[in-house]
Amino acid sequence: MVIFIFCLAGESIAQDDLPLLDLDTPVRLNFSGSWEKDFTRSDNWEDELNRVMRMRQEQAAAQVAGIRPLSRPRVSIGNINLNSSRSRSNFVNLARVAEYISRQTTMEIIQNRNEVRVERKGEAPLICGMETGPTPTFSSPHGSEFCGWNRLQLIFEITLPEQLYITHQFSVSANGSSLQLITSIQNGDGIPFNLRQTYNKYEAPPEEYNCIQTISRGRVCSQRTPLD
Repeated sequence: MVIFIFCLAGESIAQDDLPLLDLDTPVRLNFSGSWEKDFTRSDNWEDELNRVMRMRQEQAAAQVAGIRPLSRPRVSIGNINLNSSRSRSNFVNLARVAEYISRQTTMEIIQNRNEVRVERKGEAPLICGMETGPTPTFSSPHGSEFCGWNRLQLIFEITLPEQLYITHQFSVSANGSSLQLITSIQNGDGIPFNLRQTYNKYEAPPEEYNCIQTISRGRVCSQRTPLD
């Protein structure tokens, strides 16, 4: 009898140690980890530019022939539409901007119950809370930024002068080993240029080593110098 009572007491203590499920806190996928670009599964900006330009030429020819092009589903956060059928921007310049801001080969993502933080070398971190709905994160005369969650995607949108919009859409695979980042550049209500990149999770090297991911040789590491 004493043993039975002791077992019941032990089960009670174990149940008390279990975390309570907070139904008011939205469930978010885990983006945390060190990520390196997979060049074989990522867009090349020049190839993507040529592909989009061919599609636009085909659509223009179809309109001349009286064929109505198929409509595309729109992606939006809040009241900002990320896809538009009209175009008035220099598409080549948009593609070059997308390539420039996507130049990093690695990134570090730190995530807890309150926020997710995306660290990229040479860039300001992208930080977002876990709340539902668009959240302003930065605003100044030079531009503004807000973030939000679209189902399982983490989305940042940056608005710069002259109606230039930069959007980052993050999504992670179910097993947490692969991450996809779609960067969109849009001028006004023109057609956005989208650049899709895939990252694989990896074990980051010690801080005394500086590593880069290359197309031909894979990951190349060298020991840091005091000036790095």
